[in-house]
Amino acid sequence: MATRDYQGAKFNENHIDKIVDSLTVEEALQININDAPFTLTMRTPGDDKALIRGLLHSEDVLLNATFSPDIILNSENKDGIVTKVDLKIPNAELGPGYSNSRSLLSVSSCGICGRTEIGDLSFMGRTIDSEQQIPIETISRTLEKMNAQQFSFKKTGGTHAAAAFSLSGELLCSMEDIGRHNAVDKVIGCLIFDNNLDEAFIMTVSGRVSYEIVTKCFKAGIPVLVAVSAPSSLAVDYSKELGITLFGFCREGRATCYSYPQRISKKSILKNKKAS
Repeated sequence: MATRDYQGAKFNENHIDKIVDSLTVEEALQININDAPFTLTMRTPGDDKALIRGLLHSEDVLLNATFSPDIILNSENKDGIVTKVDLKIPNAELGPGYSNSRSLLSVSSCGICGRTEIGDLSFMGRTIDSEQQIPIETISRTLEKMNAQQFSFKKTGGTHAAAAFSLSGELLCSMEDIGRHNAVDKVIGCLIFDNNLDEAFIMTVSGRVSYEIVTKCFKAGIPVLVAVSAPSSLAVDYSKELGITLFGFCREGRATCYSYPQRISKKSILKNKKAS
């Protein structure tokens, strides 16, 4: 994960200390499709191909997860960071999301910024119908595994994390980025490249959950979304509509479920209750 060292002055009550802090790099990445600009996104350099492939899937630019477009990492700046990528995608493989290109800058804090419209909501009315269940303790275990992979956050305190897990709680992929939505797209792209998108049952994120992360989870076919912090009202509304089990405020052994709690095994709850 890209970091840079910066000097600073740390003010305490009675003195000033000179310090050197490692900070997370934030750089622009221009994505061109078939020689035309598609979007300009702010991200933390690293795993750029996974980010792009996940973004194409999440935004319905590519509907076929088995299709692998040519991703050419083109320009680099003076620090050797990729600043532009070119993709060649046959018109027959382009989905409806291609026509909803982003005309402005997409900032790292919000993946929707810069869009000319909120997007196609044609997926509404469809749901994830999985009836598989997991023990409640799986929630905290997956978060522990994700936290153990947050190497950049431990160094800089400036990145978000996302991770995907199987039904049994096996870690499939974990990614970090300065943007929450970028970390999710990187995970989805990684799953596609590894041909195990269908194995993903749980997505964990280190921060809050917006409606956009819920829709990314839905389009990836992942039934359970777990967040350390709060969901937005629209995130809960979308989760109820799309069939996603949404957990928020997952800290210190506690978790709040806002939708589809039936995916949590009642046997595990009763077992834990008796044990306590």
